Amino acid sequence: MKTWIDGRIVDAKDATVNVTDHGLLYGDGLFEGMRVAAGRLFRIERHLARLAAGAKALGLALPRPLDGLRAIVEETARAHAEREAYVRLVVTRGVGPLGVDPTTCARPGLFCIVGAIRLFDDEQRRRGLELITSSHRRPDADALDMRIKSLNYLGSALAKLEARQRGADDALLLNARGHVAEASVANVFALRGDVLATPPATDGCLEGINRAAVMELARGLGLTVVERSLGRLDFFAADEAFLTGTGAGVIAMRSLDGRAIGRGERGPVTARLTALHRQLAETEGVELIAAPGGQT
Repeated sequence: MKTWIDGRIVDAKDATVNVTDHGLLYGDGLFEGMRVAAGRLFRIERHLARLAAGAKALGLALPRPLDGLRAIVEETARAHAEREAYVRLVVTRGVGPLGVDPTTCARPGLFCIVGAIRLFDDEQRRRGLELITSSHRRPDADALDMRIKSLNYLGSALAKLEARQRGADDALLLNARGHVAEASVANVFALRGDVLATPPATDGCLEGINRAAVMELARGLGLTVVERSLGRLDFFAADEAFLTGTGAGVIAMRSLDGRAIGRGERGPVTARLTALHRQLAETEGVELIAAPGGQT
C-alpha cells in the first residue's frame, strides 16, 4: 500500500496524520474512492467533479486544482504498480485547535492511499448477498445531504456492524419516510420485468459513479431505467436485485430479511451487467500500469 502525503509517496506504515486534524477529530472532510482496473483508472474526472461539488457545499477550499489532484492520484497509483487497486483521495479541514470551529484550521489536509480492497469474497459474489433491513436510518437532506461524500461514515459502519451481528452480508438502509436509500456503502437496484429501478439521490443515497455507469449499460441492453422511491416490497417483488459501488463493483442480492429475491441467486441480467461493467472499467480511461510484457 502506497500513500501520497506532504508531497511525497511513502509506504502506508510510514504515513502519519496529525492527531489534531479536524478530519480525524470531527469527520470534517471529504473523500473519493476510485478503482484501478486492468491498469486503468476508472472515471477519475467524474470523481474529481463530485469532490469539487462536495467541497463547495462544505465551504472547504481544495488544496490544489483538480488537475493537480489528478496528478497525485495517478502518481500514487503508478508507485503502487498493481493493475488492480483501490484509490482513496482524502481532503480534510486541516490541523487546528480543539473545538469544532472550522475557521480555526489554517489550511486543508490532503493525502492519497492506493492499496487493495475486498469488500466481498468470491463465494459471496458467486451466490449473491444476504441483506437485512437496518434499524439505522439515513438522515433527510436538510439534516445531512448524503450526496456529499464526507468523512462521516458512522451510520454506514453501524449498519454494517448490525448486518454482521445478525449473520448477514450487508444492510439495506431506509430514510425517515421508510423509503430505501442504499446499502451500507453501495447503491441498490431492483429489476422487475424490463424495468430497472434505483432510488433517487433525494431519498438519501450517494450519486454513485458506478451507479451512473450501470444505468448507462442497462439502457444499452434495452431496459427501462428509472429513478424513483422504492420500498422493501419492491425488492421482495423483484426478479433480480443488486448493489453497485467502487469497492463492490456489481454484486447480486440473493435475499432480504431472510426472503429470497427472485430465485435466490444471481440472475441473468445481473450477470450480464457485471460482465459489461468490468469490460467498461478495463477499457475506459488512460492506462497507468501496463501488463507484464507490455500486453494490455
